[in-house]
Amino acid sequence: MHPAPHDEERRVALAHRLRHARRATDSLFGLLGPEALLARPIRERHRVIFYLGHLEAFDWNLLARSTFGLDPFDETFDRLFAFGIDPVDGGLPDDVPSDWPAKTEIEAYGREVRRTVDRLLGEACFDASGNLTNGKVFEVAIEHRLMHAETLAYMFHWLPLEWKRPLEGARSLPENPARQGRQIPVPSGTATLGLDRGGTAFGWDNEFDATRTEVPGFLIDACNVSNGQFLEFLRAGGYEDRSLWSEDDWSWKSREGIAHPRFWEWRGGRWLVRNMFDLRPLPLSWPVYVSHAEASAYARWAGRTLPTEAQFHRAAYGAPDGSERPYPWGSEAPDPSRGNFGFRRWDPAPVGAYPAGDSAFGLSDALGNGWEWTSTPFGPFEGFERFGFYPGYSADFFDGRHFVMKGGSSRTSACMLRRSFRNWFQPHYPNVYAAFRCVGS
Repeated sequence: MHPAPHDEERRVALAHRLRHARRATDSLFGLLGPEALLARPIRERHRVIFYLGHLEAFDWNLLARSTFGLDPFDETFDRLFAFGIDPVDGGLPDDVPSDWPAKTEIEAYGREVRRTVDRLLGEACFDASGNLTNGKVFEVAIEHRLMHAETLAYMFHWLPLEWKRPLEGARSLPENPARQGRQIPVPSGTATLGLDRGGTAFGWDNEFDATRTEVPGFLIDACNVSNGQFLEFLRAGGYEDRSLWSEDDWSWKSREGIAHPRFWEWRGGRWLVRNMFDLRPLPLSWPVYVSHAEASAYARWAGRTLPTEAQFHRAAYGAPDGSERPYPWGSEAPDPSRGNFGFRRWDPAPVGAYPAGDSAFGLSDALGNGWEWTSTPFGPFEGFERFGFYPGYSADFFDGRHFVMKGGSSRTSACMLRRSFRNWFQPHYPNVYAAFRCVGS
């Protein structure tokens, strides 16, 4: 089948985005020393070497094999690198370094996958709306890779600093304590979650169908809770106060010996923060990154709660005239003035550092600088339909043991800053760039 002339623009755009996504992940592997490849920086996850093969195996299995019906050229690697892991029952991987193939073999596999995928994209045909006739599988492959660009960043965060070669990024912004602690009123109104199925915009299966809900008025923190604010909770004994923690959260905290945010380290009589490439004195105006359990305990200590997904939407995308915006600031596409996202910085920025990104109600950092925990368990919207080519992407996590996250971090691609995008994690997972803010009535 030969592509029609009108397919060319769509194909070129996808090829450009795919090259950008590959550069994003290739650059991350490029910062590692040789000793890092077989390390397991997060015990619940695969070794680093798995992800070197996974990104290409995913593309092969989804595109070449499932969509275009090609026969495998290395079925062993197709299976070995097919799936990541997200254990919720305490089970941990038990592989050893010798179980994994050589880096050169994995790289050769990856080069052949990329050659094939590029050829298939060059031959792909699209319908009038721009969709590949078999589904938006190239969009899925691109965003899957960009998601892993963030996953790899927070995984590599926990490798020894001396195992990483620093990459350039925008300089850290100076401390800015002035915007911390302010609360803003959000009046009652409608919040629209998700995407209308009849539209042409790409979305993952959990983003459909659009859900509209009425949200009573509430107060919400204008900015994410900062390191300085969370330090007050710690110094007040928040980690030792049983009444602030649910039974499951307290059991996890006690079992794991959790006594402070994982990103903090106590050395020489002071708190430091662990960044990708250095340790530095704790910046009090940066957002604190914690697990859902820790965020929930802080909210109880403050006499408040975490926002629901609908409350976040209302505060971030609603407007006083009853309208809703595509982005917190309006309809303009994301740019560096709007927030800390798009791979520009390795470190967080002070909370509230991007006033040009504020919402109509004055919510700061709704996009970028840290994913935001909500109190909403991850689940389907009414009308949910699994992707036929990726049925387990969302549905495998509709278990009541994962919570919706909104927003994005500094390592989140701008294409995933759309209003409908939903992230999710377990409540006892302290490794990600996850911030939070509180609400009250």
